[in-house]
Amino acid sequence: MIIDSYDDFLNILYLNQDLKYKDFHSKLILNSNLVGVRTPILKKIAKTIAKGNYEHFITNNKHDLYEEKLIHGLLIGYLKIDFDSVINLLDNFIIYIDNWAICDLTASNLKTFNKNLDKGFEVIKKYLNSSNTWINRFGYVLLLDYYINDKYLNQIFEMCKKYKDDYYIKMSIAWLLSMCYLKYKDKTLKFIKSNYLDSWTKNKTIQKIIESKRVNEQEKKFLKSMKDYER
Repeated sequence: MIIDSYDDFLNILYLNQDLKYKDFHSKLILNSNLVGVRTPILKKIAKTIAKGNYEHFITNNKHDLYEEKLIHGLLIGYLKIDFDSVINLLDNFIIYIDNWAICDLTASNLKTFNKNLDKGFEVIKKYLNSSNTWINRFGYVLLLDYYINDKYLNQIFEMCKKYKDDYYIKMSIAWLLSMCYLKYKDKTLKFIKSNYLDSWTKNKTIQKIIESKRVNEQEKKFLKSMKDYER
């Protein structure tokens, strides 16, 4: 695959268009302008751009298409650059996040956070203070992907105490806490039992834990009994 210009990139996108996939994905990603290219292909394109003149791609990116925005996010994770440069690129990119897929796929591709946990954690604090729904969710998903460990667990709980009343943010918190439960059952259970979560987020957290195959039937029965139907 050779991508020497932005026109090359657009041509490759449409050559890989899958109309059936577009129809399916458009039902999951609302209000997005999709070409209809499967994610594994988009990752290959992003890797190719990251190895070449990625600045040209970023400069010429109009961010009109779902695929343009996602590849912009993905390529940042493939770049062999220092962490501060990654964060600078991220800060300029996250304003274009406008759906859960771009948010979550970009976050999961930022493996450089694994080697820069302390610096990355300060960046996440900034994202969680944003009034932008997607930047806020981006912070929680980064916690989920890289920070569920002994050092950061209690800080994750603190960050889950205050959150916006927004569906996509509360879903990310439920997802995050369900993953914490699988690794730190007792501590996470104690947090879920507290009054820090609203009823919807508490119940959604329990639902996501119950959906895991790593939770036995006895646990699931107990967790179901914890659901909050009044608050």
